Amino acid sequence: MYGTNNRSPADAEVIDVLIAISNVSARLARKLTILAAQSKSEEGGKTHEQNERHGHDHRRSPQCCCRY
Repeated sequence: MYGTNNRSPADAEVIDVLIAISNVSARLARKLTILAAQSKSEEGGKTHEQNERHGHDHRRSPQCCCRY
């Protein structure tokens, strides 16, 4: 693997930017988790999640009427 002595200043800058992005992402994830929990408690425990199934949300694909 590469040692720390072989890194260029550009590599160090890229590493710093990626670490900063990672830190911001972690903070945002924590805040979103808190907001989701607050929203869930305000709605009485019912959340509308992306993968939640509702009878009217899932349409069947149209049936093929092709006859050969």
